[in-house]
Amino acid sequence: MPVLPELEAFLELAEFGRLTGKSRPMHDLTPEQARSDFEASSSFLDTPLTHINCEHFTLPARDGHNLPARLYRDANPVEGLQPVILYFHGGGYVVGSLDSHDALCRRLVAQGGFDLLTVDYRLAPEWQFPTPIQDACDAANWLAREGAAQGLDAIRAALAGDSVGATLATVLSIIAIQTPAELQLKPKAQVLVYPVTDATTKRPSHRDFAEGYLLETPTLDWFYSHYSRTPADLADWRCSPLLAQDLAGLAPALVYLAGHDPLHDEGLAYAERLREAGNEMTLLEQPGMTHDFMRMGGLLSEVEGIHAQVAGWVRARL
Repeated sequence: MPVLPELEAFLELAEFGRLTGKSRPMHDLTPEQARSDFEASSSFLDTPLTHINCEHFTLPARDGHNLPARLYRDANPVEGLQPVILYFHGGGYVVGSLDSHDALCRRLVAQGGFDLLTVDYRLAPEWQFPTPIQDACDAANWLAREGAAQGLDAIRAALAGDSVGATLATVLSIIAIQTPAELQLKPKAQVLVYPVTDATTKRPSHRDFAEGYLLETPTLDWFYSHYSRTPADLADWRCSPLLAQDLAGLAPALVYLAGHDPLHDEGLAYAERLREAGNEMTLLEQPGMTHDFMRMGGLLSEVEGIHAQVAGWVRARL
């Protein structure tokens, strides 16, 4: 299936910017430049909903660092502890922030049925593997310990994310089963939107969608070079969960993929591994879309229905 016409026009505009020298591929930038461009481009994809409440605060990491966090909830209060999604933003461990994913978080909460907690884990190259994983674990453990004081029901919690945020969500889902002493939170579900699952292998989709579809294969390599300390880090299952030996007993998973995405094939391979291991797994795809479609609520009319679909799946399991 070809790229959706509205999205194709957006991609052509991005390509025109490169041809005229007004923009450069992310992998030709410094991390600081890439972060600035990523934040600026986020405003073109969507506009945040203003009727969703958002509380700003910090969570403690194990080394004493304070992690910025946000708690989103509907403006109309509901009695009792609320189900919650712990959401991790994408960005290749190098870019992305609470601001870049603010509109998406608000739109998910607007679908109703849960609150949403998101945390700004530390980024590479300043903080390399496994710091983001440790930060994600610390956020989940904070939710398990302190969530009730914030009106959150940690017993009815889902882990979710997009791109490497989805990788963090599934890694925590594995840790919860295999080394439960590390993670007090026991997720009821995991939502994995175009996840990174194998940073060691190039598959056909890495070739077929290497350039011109927002996320590019050279950019993935640029992300990994900043995130990993050595090549061995990329082969660690906490970076490449497809390489985990045992995936049995995990929380029900929704794997959502884009058809025109270099990450498509590794996401599909991970979905198949989850199913083969006996887990409840729902696989959904958007054949005419690219990576990052979840943040395109202001660009593509179809995305609102995708948000409703994801939220409905989560509600059914919380």
